[in-house]
Amino acid sequence: MGWVVTIDGPAASGKSTVSRELAKRLGWQWVSTGAFYRGLAYVALQKKIAFDDVPQLVELSRSSEWSVEMSDSKTKVLFQRQDVSDLISREDVGNYASKISHYPDVRKALLEGQRACSLGHAGLVAEGRDCGTIVFPQAQAKIYLTADQSHRAARRAAEEGQAQESILAAQKTRDKQDSTRKVAPLQVPESAYVLDTTHLSLPDVIQKVEHFVREKIPV
Repeated sequence: MGWVVTIDGPAASGKSTVSRELAKRLGWQWVSTGAFYRGLAYVALQKKIAFDDVPQLVELSRSSEWSVEMSDSKTKVLFQRQDVSDLISREDVGNYASKISHYPDVRKALLEGQRACSLGHAGLVAEGRDCGTIVFPQAQAKIYLTADQSHRAARRAAEEGQAQESILAAQKTRDKQDSTRKVAPLQVPESAYVLDTTHLSLPDVIQKVEHFVREKIPV
């Protein structure tokens, strides 16, 4: 396993954009670990599996019908050989993913695939909700991005072309679910660099994060 940088934080805090650009600058692989949960959620919704049917979800998590693949620009989710990466960002998929992430057996079933992303590469930038606390606790550099809730909702609404009010309501629900779940709750990893992006431009955030990483890791 090579170098690992983790970037955690709540929804729409800028994790995906910042981590993807950081990986590009470092010449490393990039993965969004949330794609595993969203991918499983998407497939479960297609198969009409209830979010509380844990045995079925665990079985589905190991199904060859779907997979997660890394690429330079995005973490791909394939379902029945079709790229559904753009579909997993839907709010209904995100809400379902947040619900199933509460179950220890589901998290355990997906963990092996998430950790395997660091194998065979010089370095990996991993973003998600528990990358620095659970998936890669040994990461050499850990970052936690956050932002004002209204600012995050406005950012996601602009990305998806939806009403900010509905995004904000769904986001509040998911934030509460993610931060209060008993297993691997959303929290700041120990020794993480915490950065509030509310009043920062994207270039500024990327610059600060890259500076921190290069201070921690000789790259």
